Amino acid sequence: MLTIHGVPLSVHTRKTIVTAILKEIDYKFEVVIPVMPGNPPANWGTLSPTGLIPVMQDGDFTLADSTAICLYLERKRPSPPILPADVRDYARVLWFDAYAGGTIFRHVVHPLFAQTVVGPNIRNVPTDKAVVNDVLTNVQPKILGYLDSQITGKFLVGDAMTLADIAIVSNFIVYQYLGFEIDSARYPNLAGYLREIAATAAFQRALADERPFAEQMGLKRDFLSAV
Repeated sequence: MLTIHGVPLSVHTRKTIVTAILKEIDYKFEVVIPVMPGNPPANWGTLSPTGLIPVMQDGDFTLADSTAICLYLERKRPSPPILPADVRDYARVLWFDAYAGGTIFRHVVHPLFAQTVVGPNIRNVPTDKAVVNDVLTNVQPKILGYLDSQITGKFLVGDAMTLADIAIVSNFIVYQYLGFEIDSARYPNLAGYLREIAATAAFQRALADERPFAEQMGLKRDFLSAV
């Protein structure tokens, strides 16, 4: 049985957990809450060279980075695949995974989480409303508009869940935990897509497991009642 180390509500940790669940790979989850306030465990530097989460241990093999872990799990148990066989679909999945981490997380989810949760609740720093307003007004519309234009069916690429769906939706779970909503009138494709993917068995199990942590932090879970 492999072990996944991370923070329960982390976008990147959830990505690896949903992948493991989807592939029916048994795993044990080790909570590394001290990473959030910058006080990692004594052996964290050995497990994670970057100090970031998640980290996976499979026997004597240790691997950091959520995408690397998911690709490892893909080779470890190829079925069901999270990477399509078609070369163009394969490339599009890798693109959306990179877009999820490099654009959605970096420019939307991370700053919103930092300002609304980490700052006031962990670092005792008040929310900078100007930063939040800038993200919501100037940054997110282009991102949401782009994603809305790319969705033509239940899944982002092909006819089955892929790493693209797992990475994109993992980000928007946290976005909605924070109380932000997708305007279904303005972004109908994206809003419907997020509900559909969040309702899948793999996401439902992951969300059920992290529910105590979400409730403990006072995060909103109302949006899950619609899935």
